Amino acid sequence: MKKNRWKIILIIISIVATLWYLYPTYKDINYQKKLSELRGEDSLKFVQQHIDDIQKVKQKRIKLGLDLQGGMYVALEVDIVKMLDNLAKNKDETFRQILAEVKKKAVVSQEPITSILLREFQSRGIRLSRYYGDIRQSDSEIISELEKQAEDAVDRALEVIRNRVDKYGVAEPSIQKQGSNRIVVELPGVKERGEVRQLLQSTAVLEFKLLKPADIAIKVMQTIDNYLAGKGVVDTTDTLRTTASSDTTKKDTVKTIASELGADTTAGLSEFERFKKEHPFFAYVRVDEQTGIGFVLARDKKMVEYILSRPDVVNLIPPDFEFVWSAKPFTAQDGNQYYNLLAVKKDPEITGKVITEARATIDPDNNAPIVIMRMNSEGAREWARITGANINKHIAIILDGTAYSWPVVRTKIIGGSSQIEGLDSPEEARLLEVVLKAGALPAPLEIVEERTVGPSLGEDSIQKGLKAALLSFIVIVLFMVIYYSTGGFIANLALVLNIAFILAVLAGFNATLTLPGIAGIVLTIGVAVDANVLIYERIREELAIGRTLRSAIDEGYSKAFSAIFDANITTFLTGLILYNFG
Repeated sequence: MKKNRWKIILIIISIVATLWYLYPTYKDINYQKKLSELRGEDSLKFVQQHIDDIQKVKQKRIKLGLDLQGGMYVALEVDIVKMLDNLAKNKDETFRQILAEVKKKAVVSQEPITSILLREFQSRGIRLSRYYGDIRQSDSEIISELEKQAEDAVDRALEVIRNRVDKYGVAEPSIQKQGSNRIVVELPGVKERGEVRQLLQSTAVLEFKLLKPADIAIKVMQTIDNYLAGKGVVDTTDTLRTTASSDTTKKDTVKTIASELGADTTAGLSEFERFKKEHPFFAYVRVDEQTGIGFVLARDKKMVEYILSRPDVVNLIPPDFEFVWSAKPFTAQDGNQYYNLLAVKKDPEITGKVITEARATIDPDNNAPIVIMRMNSEGAREWARITGANINKHIAIILDGTAYSWPVVRTKIIGGSSQIEGLDSPEEARLLEVVLKAGALPAPLEIVEERTVGPSLGEDSIQKGLKAALLSFIVIVLFMVIYYSTGGFIANLALVLNIAFILAVLAGFNATLTLPGIAGIVLTIGVAVDANVLIYERIREELAIGRTLRSAIDEGYSKAFSAIFDANITTFLTGLILYNFG
């Protein structure tokens, strides 16, 4: 027993971890079953009461792929040929012929379109500088710039699509680049084909909106809080504000507020529940007194969205007033992730149509990441007026209704060239560059492949997959028990644990279970007992030559180990390769 103590401890730890990772899936199934039984107001009330827990378990459950729960698969292609056409100068019939040939060859070739373009120009003895760049640039320099712009166009399109899908509210979407100019989007649970096409192909809207003064923003939030708590609309904001010095970062501010209100901090749950009854809105939204910017825990975002979308709450918000979310959460000093909630003017001061260039770079004075933004003459005039009238105020940069940055205006900007500072990293600067350029995509998006998987087909796939897994499990369990008796029972217990471990790993790594995944589990059921068969047959051989039972068992495990180890190492390496490339 002492010799196997650590093995037993390891098995117990593994089983406990498995139950821990599979419990959210079990809870989610129960919640979905309960919701399917409720109707109307009862269903809405249940969601309101359990929304935090529902969101939490949904994030940690085993995810189902498109083929299991239905939805849409869309492959979009960024029209790089059209972008090359838009960038060209002095276009003539020769250029149009070359571009037509490039488009024709690009359809049947995996080669980058810019490489095809270069080859077509060289075959005709024409320099690229005739239509691109300037006369002093070589073909290699020009093609390098065009390649960068092509890659940039795909990145911009990717960011626009990701932002829209996030706002559309699709659970567990998959958005990724494929090749040099394609974007693949998987939207589980989505049925409206026309709506999705419009969502993915419509023009991006980039706007610059002024943040509302802090006192007005807090007063509107207080009105919402009082209304939800059943109080009159009175100004009691003094108990809900937090003082932040001018150099306090958003992370420090959140730490201060979180420590005061304590949803997930040292304050107990009962204290938070009491506070939530008194302040249903401010229990989820912490507010910085100086800027009026709210901070919302990532897991509470859905709840706040629900509150702000209620018709009775919408009526409390002034007509020139709008709430927008930050594009991405940030991690505060308390270790939690927060989204910013900004109160902005509904009408934009200026739109992205006037932007001619945006470039992420490093400030030579302090080595901090910055973004240089340039506008056309019309935009420069408007920008000078706007910045001159709003010095020391925040202007939010908003793409499709989501805020990516809200820099402070330091001085009146003349000439249309602006420098955006205060960025946390070069990656954030690069993202802002992409956003500023995304207001007018240089290359249109074309849907080249579209598949719809009906929920009934997904449900049918689940049922058939589960039946196949259950049938294979029953057959193997019966065979092992009949053929190996007591040893068969032990092998079956190991088989159950094996399947549970696989499902726990899927949940733990936030992986997606697909129809091929179910097929893999069915195959695993078949091969999982292979090790037991090797051991048990070796034990029989040892017993046949006269060994004692204990000696035969030791010899069986010892002699079969090398074959089992080899098989598992091979499987592990194959898994690593599939994980890396898939």
